[in-house]
Amino acid sequence: MRPRVAVLFKMKSKPLEELKKYADVDVVLYPSVDELKEMIGKYDGLIVSPLNPVPGEVIEKAERLKVISCHSAGYDHVDVKKATERGIYVTKVSGWLSEAVAEFAVGLTIALLRKIAYADKFIRSGKWDSHKTVWSGFKEIETVYGKKVGILGMGAIGKAIAKRMKAMGTEILYWSRSRKHDIEREVGAVYMPLDDVLRESDIIILALPATPETYHVINEERLKLLEGKYLVNIGRGTLVDENAVTKAIEEGKLKGYATDVFEKEPVQEHELFEYEWETILTPHYAGLSKEAMEDMGFQAVKNLLSVLRGEVPDTLVNREVLKIRPPEEVKML
Repeated sequence: MRPRVAVLFKMKSKPLEELKKYADVDVVLYPSVDELKEMIGKYDGLIVSPLNPVPGEVIEKAERLKVISCHSAGYDHVDVKKATERGIYVTKVSGWLSEAVAEFAVGLTIALLRKIAYADKFIRSGKWDSHKTVWSGFKEIETVYGKKVGILGMGAIGKAIAKRMKAMGTEILYWSRSRKHDIEREVGAVYMPLDDVLRESDIIILALPATPETYHVINEERLKLLEGKYLVNIGRGTLVDENAVTKAIEEGKLKGYATDVFEKEPVQEHELFEYEWETILTPHYAGLSKEAMEDMGFQAVKNLLSVLRGEVPDTLVNREVLKIRPPEEVKML
């Protein structure tokens, strides 16, 4: 019997066609949690985007489910603990996504230090009345070149950021749950304890996943170590205590903050909106590119099919599930 799979968002057509070669596929666009609870019992696999929450109450109803394939590097929208308890494999993607997000992180950093978004608004509002106005008003602009860049999180995205930043003439410091000797050799990255990275860097870039351990890793106390520095977040909104960041900017202690992610999304009003000179704010789209979306689709399909073939993909998030439900027990293909 062919596996039955639900895709809960608008996936690119080519990876969807690939999936249909091996499984019966239903595309159900952005169902609510209640709708998902009603339908989940008839599926062997799910492919979900970050906009598709899969909480424990849904997983409890997943009688046949064997794999949840995340069309993203993050997986905090899935109750991984509950999935593991139920013997459900959870996978993520990287590849092109890492390159797209890393490129965006560098762009945010340049825009923050060089005040590109502010300058765009400045000229569109008709304020450019003379060169003197610009030269006298934009004195605080800085270059990325020559700075010490501290990266928190040295997974695929962190490494891609480090390579780009090294090419821009920066020194790379980092903290990660484990040392990454490959990136140390490649770009001369220096591993340090977390607080030392904050203390020694001019720019901090957050590339960590959202976990209980990383919740508010940048808090009021650690922001004291970032006085006169810049902070960039392309990880998850929960990495940062936004109230503390807003206070630090208001008091002139944090030089600038650029973020693509927020604690609560979507955002329509926020205290940070007031600080156009000090902030760059974007709507959680760092990974959005034509190339990344198609590649992510193929990876998500490959991960799902690998599990249903009784294989263990490298991108398996919850490896402890192997003890609860061995690969041969989920094999369907």
